[in-house]
Amino acid sequence: MEYKIGDVVEGEITGIQPYGAFVKFGDCYGLIHISEISRDYINDIHHFLKVEQKIRVKILEMDEESNHYKLSLKALQPNLSKEKRKYYRGVKLPKMILGFKTLEENLDKWIDIADR
Repeated sequence: MEYKIGDVVEGEITGIQPYGAFVKFGDCYGLIHISEISRDYINDIHHFLKVEQKIRVKILEMDEESNHYKLSLKALQPNLSKEKRKYYRGVKLPKMILGFKTLEENLDKWIDIADR
């Protein structure tokens, strides 16, 4: 079968390493890099995937000569829910002060405290 970038394919996890999981689909092999497994932080891939697990992945890149593909699970996950987007939109971040002005303003006070 002919695959192209953007296709969603079904495959099977054939191996897991600390940096990602290997997937076989048809006569092709691909890698889901750890950064493409989930939008959440991943400490251990084994908490998300198991060997011989059947999964659907999206093709991000491909090397036609070697029949190797870069795959993504994350690309198939929905974006933030409307409730979460509303929450993040309403969050006010503190004013950022760039440069060393804050350091300069407090340096004498910190030196006095250190001398005591």
